[in-house]
Amino acid sequence: MIRSIPAMALAALLGASTVLADAVTCSLDKKCPEESPCCSQYGECGVGAYCLGGCDPRMSFSLDACVPNPVCEDRSMKMDSTDGIVDVSKYLGDASKADWVAQGSPLAHNGNILLTMPADSSGTVLASTVYMWYGNVKAKIKTGKDAGVVTAFILFSDVKDEIDFEWVGTELDIAQTNYYFQGIPDYTHSTNITGVSNTNSEWHTYEIRWTPDKIEWYVDDKLGRTQKKSDTWNATANQWDFPQTPSRVQLSIWPGGSDKNAKGTVDWAGGPIDWNSDDIKNDGYYYASVGEITMECYKTDKDPGTNSGKSYTYKDARGTNDTVIDGDSDTVLKSLLGTGLDMDKDYPSSSSSGGASQSTQAVIPGLSGGGPGTNGEAGGDSGSGTGSDGATNAGSAPTAVCTSGFQQVCGSSDSDGGNTNEAVRQDRVLGASAFAALVAVAGMLWL
Repeated sequence: MIRSIPAMALAALLGASTVLADAVTCSLDKKCPEESPCCSQYGECGVGAYCLGGCDPRMSFSLDACVPNPVCEDRSMKMDSTDGIVDVSKYLGDASKADWVAQGSPLAHNGNILLTMPADSSGTVLASTVYMWYGNVKAKIKTGKDAGVVTAFILFSDVKDEIDFEWVGTELDIAQTNYYFQGIPDYTHSTNITGVSNTNSEWHTYEIRWTPDKIEWYVDDKLGRTQKKSDTWNATANQWDFPQTPSRVQLSIWPGGSDKNAKGTVDWAGGPIDWNSDDIKNDGYYYASVGEITMECYKTDKDPGTNSGKSYTYKDARGTNDTVIDGDSDTVLKSLLGTGLDMDKDYPSSSSSGGASQSTQAVIPGLSGGGPGTNGEAGGDSGSGTGSDGATNAGSAPTAVCTSGFQQVCGSSDSDGGNTNEAVRQDRVLGASAFAALVAVAGMLWL
């Protein structure tokens, strides 16, 4: 467990720099500018990690601004250590080096992974480094509990197709299921699987089986729900409102009951979250536990759903399965200043920049108070934090601006790459020297 940073130390650090970070937002009607060409899944523009997992090509400067997505691979992950998990500030797109990208503080405990949510934080999200274009994914989970605490196990595509399992912390005998097409918030798609024994104290195995024709949700190998594509035709839009594009697997715990969320979200989440609960007092955080996870790719030799190449890209802004290309484009950036338009862009050398860089280019996206999918609200008007690119290079890395981000990530990282989890909301971007001091202070507080 990690103690919070003393208020006096934090106040001193916040005074070290007053560079303000104004997030550039993006949508279907407002694409990102060329200098910050990538639209993150939270609707903000930037470079680096903005262009990796979750980059929406429809809202970015151009379709090729987003970095190509690593294709599906069959994987079986025991989740008994953090060895396969890399912080978002250290991931450049090489899916062979990690199974999961983390925002927040995943912890190894008793042979499993805890997704933690300290007081006043945005929780923790794990996102797979490879994408599934149909297939089966199965996870052993113990959910979080109490009002306002939401646990999620979802498939989420860059164009916001989504397939969900979600659990509200006051309904420990229910697994909620849902699906969305391109983020359109049609909440009539939700169906509950009832009669599940205590989801917080007991392990259960949850599975999503997804093909071009249907979605099936299983609990403990028992079919709980089926959704056929043939029942999703939208005659008005002349399209199938059915998830159909390459998606990352995501597991998360997030504060649906945060006072920063809309009343409807808070009510759905079981009410306002209590940041002085017994879990917070005793453990320092709310948490969900994750055991073994298996991903099995869809087996086909023709589109849609292939995984014979190296990466997935889009050839049309419609973002449907007939616009996906299973090709051989590279997926790895040279630095967190890169984009799909310039994947080899590196940090400026000290000699060329005249010393340490003070760039405030937004490189690490995040969210505040909301979950990672459509139910979770995108990053809003909360303060920004800071982060480190975490890369080793001869040049000088910029100050990483994490707009509306997970404060455990954007605040600091310890010397071993783990998150120090101070969970403090900040309204300024720290300069490079202040960030180094924050790392040093936070490192001393690790227990």
